[in-house]
Amino acid sequence: MVKGNELAWKARYYTCRGEGSFALTREKVHVFKDRAEAARLLAHPLTAHRGMNPLVLAVPRGAVPMGRVIADALGGELDVVLVRKLPAPGNPEFAIGAVDETGWAFVAEYAAQVGATPEYIEREKTRQLALLRERRARYTPVRPPIDPQGRVVIVVDDGLATGATMIAALAGLRRRGPARLVCAVPVAPPEAVARVRPYCDELVCLEQPWNFYAVGQFYEHFPQVDDQEVIEALGGTGPRP
Repeated sequence: MVKGNELAWKARYYTCRGEGSFALTREKVHVFKDRAEAARLLAHPLTAHRGMNPLVLAVPRGAVPMGRVIADALGGELDVVLVRKLPAPGNPEFAIGAVDETGWAFVAEYAAQVGATPEYIEREKTRQLALLRERRARYTPVRPPIDPQGRVVIVVDDGLATGATMIAALAGLRRRGPARLVCAVPVAPPEAVARVRPYCDELVCLEQPWNFYAVGQFYEHFPQVDDQEVIEALGGTGPRP
């Protein structure tokens, strides 16, 4: 039971690769106070993984402080999973796909409809990969990424819009042999949840609003997270919400 001023949630289950997928529903969509509240609420339905030393992989930058809260709650390790969205031509906020740091890319079925040619996609992949390499060097300069093989891996983001970034993260991780692959987000539209579900073993989403315009719409306080906050959260030195 979630205590204090936070909410008690009613759960329902979906099917994800033949296993339990968890979503929470109420008549009114909850607007989270901030990422810290969202992380505390998100940790609650993940408690089955406590004691298994789960590897919590957060999508930078916004989800990394959330990942620290969840990793601490579950007794797990925290690292980042590095992916970058591939923006639509002329609309950098709209994702037509995403690429991970190995170079594997997910391209959405609607990419060509919004003007993304194969040549454009290759150029964007090259540009985004360079940014990913810079981030890896900045965030974990003295060690390689933590190996997910054989582990329960929980991929956390502060919300999904199209789901493209999460799909790239999950697909890349699947090839590295985790024992169980979990997607955990506070909020996402139903179509993004449906798009992501086949790529994971378990999906936790606290809210699935139909009137979805942007992730920040469902937070009262949704500031940018800077690189120093990411580095502090990864090192376990950041403030605890």
